[in-house]
Amino acid sequence: MKGQHEYPAVEKHSIHLVSDLLHKFSRWYELHKERELLASLSDEALKDIGMSRADVEFESVKPFWNDPMHK
Repeated sequence: MKGQHEYPAVEKHSIHLVSDLLHKFSRWYELHKERELLASLSDEALKDIGMSRADVEFESVKPFWNDPMHK
């Protein structure tokens, strides 16, 4: 249509790439915070959710990019 500009495919790809990267960084931060919170729980709270201190230690040393849900 007159007056409308079509973005080249490269720009559309770049926008999606940036969006995907922002989502990935956000997810990594979320994982980091969840692992910190898990590590801060008391032994009683861990027992309530069926985890041991050893389970928490195993989870908390994982790198932030290790996403078990692959989100």
